[in-house]
Amino acid sequence: MTVKKAPTLTPTEGSVAQLLEAIADPAHRTDAAQLCALMRAITGEEPTVWGGGIVGFGSYDYRYASGHEGTAPLAGFAPRRQHLVVYLAPGFVERHPTTLARLGPHQASKGCLYLRTLIDVNFAALRQLIAASVQERRTPVG
Repeated sequence: MTVKKAPTLTPTEGSVAQLLEAIADPAHRTDAAQLCALMRAITGEEPTVWGGGIVGFGSYDYRYASGHEGTAPLAGFAPRRQHLVVYLAPGFVERHPTTLARLGPHQASKGCLYLRTLIDVNFAALRQLIAASVQERRTPVG
């Protein structure tokens, strides 16, 4: 069986401070800084800019049943124009419906949580989702 590598997602030499300072909307910039502080507290890791403008904390190696494998941030988010995109372990929607119901306004997909603003977000619920994702990624498979 041939092992397929996922597209390269690697840490860069970019400055997290510069990435966050470049966010045009002051409220969105403040939200990104708060999310950065929250993820730093949860992971105990310093933030790093990963390819594509992702703020990542730590790293983990993954391998899917399909054979795709790679390295990704243990926790991370991308401050996109419309949303803060929080990257969580795949399947979080099915595993944490009660926590998501408490979270406040959001959209979710397979492994992404989309937040327009943090003003109405329940931080305890957000912390719980991120911490659960980090714990899952830190737990060895098998």
